[in-house]
Amino acid sequence: MLAASMPLPTPSLADASWLKAPETQELFRALGEGARAVGGAVRDALIGKEEEGGIVGAKEVDVATVKTPKEVMARLRKAGIRVIPTGIKHGTVTALLGERRFEITTLRADVKTDGRHAEIRFTKHWREDAERRDFTINALYADPDGTLYDPLGGAADLEAGRVRFIGRAADRIGEDYLRILRFFRFSAFYARGDADRAGLEACFAHAEGLEILSKERIRDEVMKLLTAPRAPEMAALMAAGGIWARILPEADAEGIARHASLHGHEAAAFFSHDALLGFAAFFPSGLAAGRAARLLRMSKADAARVAAAHDEGDRVRSYLSMREVRRFLYLWGRRVFLDRVWLAWASDEKVSASVQWRALLAMGESWERPVFPLTGGMVRRAGVPEGEAVGRVLREVEEWWVESDFTEDMFSIMERLKAVVQATVY
Repeated sequence: MLAASMPLPTPSLADASWLKAPETQELFRALGEGARAVGGAVRDALIGKEEEGGIVGAKEVDVATVKTPKEVMARLRKAGIRVIPTGIKHGTVTALLGERRFEITTLRADVKTDGRHAEIRFTKHWREDAERRDFTINALYADPDGTLYDPLGGAADLEAGRVRFIGRAADRIGEDYLRILRFFRFSAFYARGDADRAGLEACFAHAEGLEILSKERIRDEVMKLLTAPRAPEMAALMAAGGIWARILPEADAEGIARHASLHGHEAAAFFSHDALLGFAAFFPSGLAAGRAARLLRMSKADAARVAAAHDEGDRVRSYLSMREVRRFLYLWGRRVFLDRVWLAWASDEKVSASVQWRALLAMGESWERPVFPLTGGMVRRAGVPEGEAVGRVLREVEEWWVESDFTEDMFSIMERLKAVVQATVY
């Protein structure tokens, strides 16, 4: 274990683009001594992922400092740096320099915790600040020159692929039950081999604590988890330990298997994962997925998407004809069609159908929606009185047009309009 007083020169950190960036160095000059980058930017740079994953080039960097929020704001304003008191009650302010965003937090120690919130005090001691964090791999600090400070052995855990709670796992979880979900999320991104046994057992033993958390905090962790490389493995562990039953009781075993299949297909095709689609996969129906989305306070648009991803009529099959593909694309729209193809593929156990499923996805991606050529003015000129009847006739002719596979023959469309007008009672 490394002592806080024993800095290790780390070339990979010194070479990190986010650390060398003029904006970062300008920030450190303004803050003066006693400021270090901390957490995700440091962690990801150490394993060569600074341009990947959650940070994406580290446009947002967390900074820890011995200075109080008041001192930090005064220094930054003096240097002409825009600063916002985003979480000043908890010691955090935000600095904006160019496209980069810096969350600057005064070193803290916990005074009292209740599983959701913490009462804190400011401290001047780096190790004390480190010991209140969740995992050793998140208690990594870097000076402006790239010197690493690792008081709790996080670098060794990171290199070994271990996600380990700081100190006693049950104590860390009792401070904030969200750390249960964070354990699985970080394990899905950074762990190699089995999940840490002590952490896993503590998460299972304290799963009931998840029920006191806000739905928004749960949602954010779940959605981040679903984009991770090992999300299916962690999802299966969460099911075995009763975690899903606490937060999303309608997620069933079949859904967890469907998510794993979807995850594998996505990884093979794109090397990335759609969190909303992965969320929808957990549930047996669109109704269940929609309820779960609303439970976690998703936006109306996101909730509508996960509900619509399920093809309740089982109309999507690997052997759809081109005519059926065009019809579904027109009626449902590209996004719904693609989501339904992905979920149908994830439920299809026939490996031999993979080429067909990929072809459907390719067709959906390249499809351009045809424009229905009939207008309300044409309908009125055909003798339909102003009002609801115009829309009714338009819809009827459009349905015929779709069923005819979008004929471009305007003469046929006008003949169909005449027939509909003659048969319509106003």
